[in-house]
Amino acid sequence: MVSVEDYGEFETAWCPGCGNFALRKAVKQALAGLDLAPHQVCFVSGIGQAAKAPHYIRCNAFNGLHGRSLPPAQGAKLANPEMVVISESGDGCQYGEGGNHFLAAMRRNVDITMLTHDNQIYGLTKGQASPTTMQGHKTKAQPFGAPSTAFNAVAAAVSMGASFVARGFVGEQDHLADLIQQAINHKGFALVDIFQPCVSFNKVNTFAWYKEHTYKLEDHDPTDWNQAMQKAMEFGEQKIPIGVLYKNTERTPFSDHLPTTGGEPLARRKADKEALRKVMLSYGGEVVARTSS
Repeated sequence: MVSVEDYGEFETAWCPGCGNFALRKAVKQALAGLDLAPHQVCFVSGIGQAAKAPHYIRCNAFNGLHGRSLPPAQGAKLANPEMVVISESGDGCQYGEGGNHFLAAMRRNVDITMLTHDNQIYGLTKGQASPTTMQGHKTKAQPFGAPSTAFNAVAAAVSMGASFVARGFVGEQDHLADLIQQAINHKGFALVDIFQPCVSFNKVNTFAWYKEHTYKLEDHDPTDWNQAMQKAMEFGEQKIPIGVLYKNTERTPFSDHLPTTGGEPLARRKADKEALRKVMLSYGGEVVARTSS
């Protein structure tokens, strides 16, 4: 039986009170609740304070370039279908630098989970506006207010028909852990956008702000696209719903389209030399066995 202690305790570089701590607890709770051992899980991240999360949990991990967590995460899953693969980074990394990868991943529908730490700011670069910073939000880095309209990631995901779309809040840990478990169990690309306050560089979207502005979805049918789109558009000064917004149960995971990506991990498969020889011969000429001299 797996417990949260199996995922270890590590010293972090996060500020005291950072929402990343509660998010990490929810992640551990979700993984232990699914009885997943650390060797069965692989986290892939980009750059930023949120992207350090896999450094502080005992499991397989790949820390890549800024905004580039999704390509290696999809590659890892296709190479090893038995592995639970989670892409975890911040809103700037996932929706800014990695924005095009985010769109491509939803279109492709590889069976991975994407966890986005959404604190509506670039914390590592001291308070620059991120894609989800609300228009007019003032910080030391933008004293005249953020000039651009905020990117609504869950609305974009629902509009594209992503196969699983949810939003959570670190102030509701059990609820968040349940969303992460549902996302992992879902077959196909699953997004969980997670509100987690940056206590150092975002003095607007604080823990109290999220507490006041969020509510849990009830009597909501996540398979109804129109309902989901309506809920996804509730944002700004309105109450913001948390929970599973959308499930597209009709989409097929990417690997089901390609027989070579299913089954056991690539590392355990044997090469079919006869099939390779036939492919080579199909281009003409002859295949000569290579021998050492």
